[in-house]
Order: sequence, then C-alpha cells, then structure tokens
Amino acid sequence: MNKNRTLGEFIIENQKHYQATSGEFSRLLSAIKLAAKIVSHKINKAGLIDIVGYSGSTNIQGEDQQKLDIYTNDVFINAITNREVVCGVVSEENDDFIILNDNALHNKYVVLIDPLDGSSNIDVNVPVGTIFSIYKRVTPIGTPVKKEDFLQKGNKQVAAGYIIYGTSTMLVFTTGNGVNGFTLNPAIGSFYLSHSDIKIPSNGNIYSVNEGNYYHFPQGIKEYLKYCQEVKAGVAYTARYIGSMVADFHRNMIKGGIYMYPNCNANYQGKLRLLYECNPIAFITEQAGGKAISGLQRVLDMQPLEIHERSPFYCGSIKMVEKLESFL
Repeated sequence: MNKNRTLGEFIIENQKHYQATSGEFSRLLSAIKLAAKIVSHKINKAGLIDIVGYSGSTNIQGEDQQKLDIYTNDVFINAITNREVVCGVVSEENDDFIILNDNALHNKYVVLIDPLDGSSNIDVNVPVGTIFSIYKRVTPIGTPVKKEDFLQKGNKQVAAGYIIYGTSTMLVFTTGNGVNGFTLNPAIGSFYLSHSDIKIPSNGNIYSVNEGNYYHFPQGIKEYLKYCQEVKAGVAYTARYIGSMVADFHRNMIKGGIYMYPNCNANYQGKLRLLYECNPIAFITEQAGGKAISGLQRVLDMQPLEIHERSPFYCGSIKMVEKLESFL
C-alpha cells in the first residue's frame, strides 16, 4: 500500500473502474472531499466558536437541528452543486429533494446525503460523520430531476461513502470495486490513502446497539442479545455503542462486529433512513465482505417508496449477521 498516494491520485489511477470516465464523477468526489475538509476544520473549533448546540428548528423528521447540522448541510450542498455535475440532491435536513437550475438538466448524477450523522454528540466531543450515496439519474437527461431518480434500490448505487470526524478525519468510500479509506493531513489539506482494500473480519465479538430500548425490541433481537451476553466456547462478546452510526460502523468494520438498529415500539418502522443511511452503509458493508439486512431481506434489494423512508438495519461481520438471522 502506497500511503503517499492522495485521494486525487487514487481517483485518476482507478478511473477505469468508474461507470463514467468523462470526468464528472471525479469532480463530484472532489467536491465531497472539499466539503469534508471545510466541515472538519469547523468541527475542530467546536467549543471555541458558536457552532454547537441547538438551532431552535427541527427537520422533516421532527428532530431538533443542531447549529452544526445546518452549517454542514449548506457546505455539502453548495460544494456538490457548484461543480455542475449533479441534477438533484436529497438531504436529511431538507423536506423534499432539491431540483437544481436549468444549467443542471444535462447532468447525470444525483446525491443523497446525511450531512452530520450523530450531531447530538458534537457537544461532548464524540466522533460524528457524514454519509453520502451517488446514483445515476433514471429520467431523461435534459429534463428536470424527478422523485424516481432518488427512489432507486441500493444495488443501483454508483458510489457510497462516509467521512468520520474523530481523532483524525477519514473519508471511506466504494465505487463497487472494494473499500478504501483516506486520512486527512490537516497541515497540507490532502487526503492520503491510509486503509487500502478494507475487509470486515468474517467474525467478531463486538455488538453495537442501544440496549436502553431492549424491552421494546422484537423478540428475536432480545434472544440474540441474550446470546451475545453469554459466554460461548470461551468467547465473550462485548458491547460497544457510541451513538454515532458512522463511528460505530467504522469500528466494527475494522475490528469485526455487528451494528444493529432494530425497530421498536417508539419507531415501529425503524429509525434509520433507508436512502441516505442504510443503503450507503450496506453498499460499503458488502464491498468489504460483510452483510447488511433489514431483518427480512437484503437492504440493497429493498424498493424505497419515500424520500425519508425508515428501516430497521443490521450490518457487519457476515457470520455475526447470519447468526442474528437464525434468531429472526
């Protein structure tokens, strides 16, 4: 692995793997990279400037918006749309999909994004992240983007990734040819290849779930958690839960484990959003050799019906997910 390779160099060297070679896709990833650097810089100053805390508004899901939610949303949407390669954007923080101006009619990509996953943790200096998903539009080029351009199955994704803002800032993504991670060198402002061809261990001993909701979980999940809490063949499972999906998933992808967000009484359809949380993380999971399910089926085969549709979600080491399935 050449850790001296920048993200830009990596994209150029691997252009043949992308479904489009005309340069638009590279410019889109470059825009995401730029936005990630801007947000990383702002997050690193949290506590020193007035960027933390609630904004006083709520998003379409009825969730209180942090000041940093709004800031990050603006940064990513501006960076993505200014490169003139996308025709529409969906964000967790916007009620509906965003139709760009007439100059974007001939662009072929749409982007779906969770600008700041885990933002409620920013006040206490816990890692947060950004999740993104990229598709090719299905409506004719030259026409305004429509809802069906976003309501595609996850197996149609051109690329997906996340940025984790932690002890270092990392951008991890896949274009369907494996998963690679790039770490930001803040002194230079460049992302360098640090984790090449990431593979999730086939098994692990970490389970990540909000056990505070235990009594509201489906029975099969309760039984699986009891299994995890016992000692089987001398192997003890350990609970690790941060409350930032990106941070929990990133740890489990590196070390081996399972991430779970079941449906429960309060969220009978699940809480995570299918389009811009479950689908991109599921794509990355499978590309890294893991498995991602909704409890009933493969996540990437689910047909979304609404922009902000929710779903139960389970992903991680393939043997752990398959063991969970046996309880379901």
